[in-house]
Amino acid sequence: MKKILNIFIAITVLVTLNTSCIKDLNTLPIDPDEVTAAQVFDDPASYKAILAKLYAGLAVSGQNGPAGQPDISGIDEGFGQYLRGYWYHQELTTDEAIISWNDQTIKNFHAQTWGASDVFITAFYYRIFYQVSACNEYIRETTDTKLDDRGVQGQLREDIGFFRAEARFLRALSYWHALDLFANVPFVTENDPVGAFFPPQTNRADLFSYIESELLEIENELKDPLSNEYARVDKAAAWMLLAKLYLNAEVYTGTAMYDKALNYTVKVINSGYTLDPVYQNIFLADNDLSPEVIFPIAFDGLNTQTWGGTTFIIHAAVGGDMSPADYGIDGGWGGTRTTSAFVDKFPDETGAADGRAMFFTENQTKEIVNVGNFQDGYAITKFRNIRQDGTSGSDLTFPDTDFPMFRLTDAYLMYAEAVLRGGGGNLGTALDYINQLRRRAYGDDSGNITQNELTLDFILDERGRELYWEGHRRTDLIRFGKFTGGEYVWPWKGNVAQGTATDSKFDIFPIPDSDVNANPNLVQNPGY
Repeated sequence: MKKILNIFIAITVLVTLNTSCIKDLNTLPIDPDEVTAAQVFDDPASYKAILAKLYAGLAVSGQNGPAGQPDISGIDEGFGQYLRGYWYHQELTTDEAIISWNDQTIKNFHAQTWGASDVFITAFYYRIFYQVSACNEYIRETTDTKLDDRGVQGQLREDIGFFRAEARFLRALSYWHALDLFANVPFVTENDPVGAFFPPQTNRADLFSYIESELLEIENELKDPLSNEYARVDKAAAWMLLAKLYLNAEVYTGTAMYDKALNYTVKVINSGYTLDPVYQNIFLADNDLSPEVIFPIAFDGLNTQTWGGTTFIIHAAVGGDMSPADYGIDGGWGGTRTTSAFVDKFPDETGAADGRAMFFTENQTKEIVNVGNFQDGYAITKFRNIRQDGTSGSDLTFPDTDFPMFRLTDAYLMYAEAVLRGGGGNLGTALDYINQLRRRAYGDDSGNITQNELTLDFILDERGRELYWEGHRRTDLIRFGKFTGGEYVWPWKGNVAQGTATDSKFDIFPIPDSDVNANPNLVQNPGY
């Protein structure tokens, strides 16, 4: 992929000032005079190479990782990497994760005390729109008219059809992140002009409809499930994103669409992906072998070196008396742990009953008295740079461990939730799906539940037990009405040791002040 990054320079130049939302943290192309987009696409190999950069935009942070020539400036490359930013917003804000570091406003995530000038929120907002702009440019350069003008025919023309659909999926994914986190954002597609202009602000309902229409349009333009190269999207990935969009539709639009969520989870479940028989294997250095990962963000210790992604997730979780070698790394960063509220969702903290309880407790206190002390709070040992055979990944600093953004288990859980919320389906089938997950976790039938125990509260807790640290928790808590407010509190929510109620405005992040000030079309989200 490092070779591919250089090919992407011309696209970077074109998107650098395409929207106001990247004016403050401008992209930094290697050489704006070196090559043009037309010259890049004269090379038939560039179509796939630049598509690879779009995928790499979720994994790496610039043109020369792990640092140097960043995609966005104004922040350390590690902090500005896509997955790391997404993880901060989805996990540090919840009961699942807390961080000991004092980097600028990082602790405000867990405390739910952030504001519109927060540097980490700003960086991820710009990262989203850098990704959107890059996808827009690729889609703009692969129209039938432009392909005709270049004389592209035959197998390459057919392949580009799939490439273009994948680029549209990646754009929809980033717009979904914008929808979920920021709600009312600037909106630009390939049909808007290239150059400096003030993009209009869309609203949450309209952005929902746009993402839905995009995914429905490309549904049959993507490759069939399990027929694409590893880490490239297929139809199942589009179905999964549609299911997640519909499951949260009531939050996004005010209208419930649980029937549609259920229909698309069925498509995913029947697509050919299967549960991995060993839960831990889904989070190891060779998790590319897992049969249940539908769409990963791929990392390679030698070729996708970054201080974000799983490099951050694994290193930051190791500290205290933990041995870095046990996790396939050369040192821990002593940052992230979990709260006692999350630990208590398991029947025991040792993992003897439910094997998904992966906590390091030696010389760690369960309760967090001092947020800045790594050994206050249990550490999480779920992600590792260790292969199934016990050997370490290819590099001890930069893990090979891929991040499972979408996996089959989530479809099982979404199916059950959609049934309980009145979306149709079969309650017996839902119970069977949940008990399949619990049999894997418990190793036998001892963890099975009854139909009476299958409630929405159970589903929320089970989603936590199954999907923790995978970037779902904030969205789940909001859907259940338990993210802000006082119905559910956890240690240090609201910056109080025992936890306290927080303002509902924090259900949505602010549009960064820098972008509101730069674009007269933008109106700040309520409460900020």
